[in-house]
Amino acid sequence: MKIACDLVDDGIRTEQEAVLMIEPRNLDTLLHPQFDRNELKKIQPIGKGLGASPGAACGKIVFTADDAVQWAANGEKVVLVRLETSPEDITGMKSAEGILTVRGGMTSHAAVVARGMGECCVSGCGDIIMDEENKKFTLAGKEFHEGDYISIDGTTGNIYDGIIPTVDATISGEFERVMSWADKYRRLKVCTNADTPTDAKKAYELGAEGIGLCRTEHMFFDPDRISAIRAMICADTQEQRQAALSILEPMQQGDFEELYEAMQGRSVNIRFLDPPLHEFVPTEEEDIAELAKTQGKTVEEIKNIIASLHEFNPMLGHRGCRLAVTYPEIARMQTAAVIKAAISVNKKHPDWNIVPEIMIPLVGEIKELAFVKNIVKQTADSIIAENNSNLSYKVGTMIEIPRAALTADQIAKEAEFFSFGTNDLTQMTFGFSRDDAGKFLKSYYDNKIYEYDPFAKLDQIGVGKLIEMATKLGKQTRPDIILGICGEHGGDPSSVEFCHKVGLTYVSCSPFRVPIARLAAAQAAIKENMQGN
Repeated sequence: MKIACDLVDDGIRTEQEAVLMIEPRNLDTLLHPQFDRNELKKIQPIGKGLGASPGAACGKIVFTADDAVQWAANGEKVVLVRLETSPEDITGMKSAEGILTVRGGMTSHAAVVARGMGECCVSGCGDIIMDEENKKFTLAGKEFHEGDYISIDGTTGNIYDGIIPTVDATISGEFERVMSWADKYRRLKVCTNADTPTDAKKAYELGAEGIGLCRTEHMFFDPDRISAIRAMICADTQEQRQAALSILEPMQQGDFEELYEAMQGRSVNIRFLDPPLHEFVPTEEEDIAELAKTQGKTVEEIKNIIASLHEFNPMLGHRGCRLAVTYPEIARMQTAAVIKAAISVNKKHPDWNIVPEIMIPLVGEIKELAFVKNIVKQTADSIIAENNSNLSYKVGTMIEIPRAALTADQIAKEAEFFSFGTNDLTQMTFGFSRDDAGKFLKSYYDNKIYEYDPFAKLDQIGVGKLIEMATKLGKQTRPDIILGICGEHGGDPSSVEFCHKVGLTYVSCSPFRVPIARLAAAQAAIKENMQGN
């Protein structure tokens, strides 16, 4: 960056040429701690997984989210080691210096959440022999126990025994200068995936122009909320479900108000509840017994409810818009929270003119989108009228099912925007699990069947063809349709260039990947301009 700036100052390079000199992926080293290179030369890795979220971390091994929270509160630096993480682990993930998982890929839960928090993560180290029950694992012939020291590199995926000193990230003045050039020449808008005020503020600092994806399910796992969502799941009647949801509504409203405040009037795209309900139910006997007590049911009845939620392939099951079709009251509650939050913040900041964007996930048929959209409109319009407000809002959908891409001209009749959820779109197009594919993908790379992980770098031939097709079909029906991408590919430089070429409006990515996307978008525009000349 310094060389690029010096060359511009000396008149040897133009701003555009300087922007093209810098490799976007290298920005990670400016934004995250790294291991001391001199120390790294003295030690060999004992294992390797996927570099799922960049940076370096070292600390004492812990095996549960609760232990991570407790040990961190006592001043210990910890690395959370899990078979795989789930939304229930979110508090422990926040407390840990880094995360190491045995299973999972580049878009598994651990990888996506860690990137959002800017936290180091190595996922999918299948060489680890895990014994969670006894809080130990074996790697490279050595047995590691709770409290042993370990170091992980989220950029390379390397795992080291013991402690390696880290060097903090430093951002120089050249960073802001180059970013200002990038913003001058790029066409694509760059947004962030964020669902907490902390993530949103960090993304704003790093140049995000809005939130392209707020995953509302992450808001339900706080201890004061999980009980309400579990009460809704265990409800026998619609009235009981609504009573439980009425507890969540003001909490959700507060969440959305904080996000609107953090973005200071920029766009905020809120995705309605997406994961299957089984992710919210307890798994420990103690928690099941507590839930039975609070719900006035027997432990056996609660276990039957939990068993009824089991699905052989939950990612293709009862989730996304299907939840809203089955339980419309969920969509009503979330709509009310979104609209009330926007009205409240607009009153405090009338110059911001917030226009909420409500995203319906997992749509594959225009009729299901129309069904949920009707619930949204009835609820929103009623609240807007009650408040004598002139608030406007947008309703759109995620394109993550191949059928949605193939019928995008139909779906655009109801959707004011498309956001391509490329994590799921890749999963469904290839027909393999984004959490489990790491088990066999290495053999595909070794045999040169695939050259790269399609969850990390967009498959432009297959998945890209669906995106390009949906873009053209959507514009045919609705010429002013807003088109974005909110899968993790939104922070990959080659994928960003593809999004520029096919004419998307924006890309959305994890907060710490926002500068990478800004630079990549500028390079795409500059290259296109040079080719045109």
